[in-house]
Amino acid sequence: MDKISLLQKIIDESKRIVFFGGAGVSTESGIPDFRSANGVYNLKVDRNFSPEELVSHTMYEKYPEEFYDFYKKHLVYPNAKPNFAHKYLARLEQDGKLTAVITQNIDCLHEMAGSKNVLKLHGTVDSNTCVTCGKKYNMEEFLKICEKENIPHCPECDGIIKPDVTLYEEIPDQGTFTKAINEISKADTLIIGGTSLIVYPAASLIHYFQGKNLVLINKSKTEQDNFANLSIHESIGEVFKKLK
Repeated sequence: MDKISLLQKIIDESKRIVFFGGAGVSTESGIPDFRSANGVYNLKVDRNFSPEELVSHTMYEKYPEEFYDFYKKHLVYPNAKPNFAHKYLARLEQDGKLTAVITQNIDCLHEMAGSKNVLKLHGTVDSNTCVTCGKKYNMEEFLKICEKENIPHCPECDGIIKPDVTLYEEIPDQGTFTKAINEISKADTLIIGGTSLIVYPAASLIHYFQGKNLVLINKSKTEQDNFANLSIHESIGEVFKKLK
């Protein structure tokens, strides 16, 4: 049996699928990943900092102007639309097959495609909070404020507005992490797609899976391929297009 037919059989026979995805899920929507040759971390920035340093908590605190400039240009994609992978996963959920999407991505494409139970391990660009008064701003409101000033300030109290995303040196939201562990531990099939599984603690979630089928779909090999029932080295959207 070829790999696509085997994946179709696994999905058909599963009752509780959980999907765990990374940057590769959104690249087909025009959002760059981080570590590939064309990824965010390989951008040439005209500064004394590396792209990785620019998305750290230290940068946000000490060099907010540089942080916000990089964040707006390279991490927020207001015009991105869901691709086939997002839509296929939403359909699996509507069919009662898929119980949760767990994502390392900070975009909102899963929700835009119709997925309801989306657990975002690293936060979301669609939520931004004033660090002084706690007022929330969505992506559109945040970007509108950013048009007027390099460092966005709250119109209510003049406090700085911080994106609700997990920066380097910050701890991911523990409540979301606990929910992800719970979903994975109850799944009969775990499909991991578009991630090289090297970012911790997110990559550690695979260890909580006790079900029958572990499926890995990624363009390049991962260190976990040997533990999978099925591994496919192709883009996630192309794989899902071959399923019914």
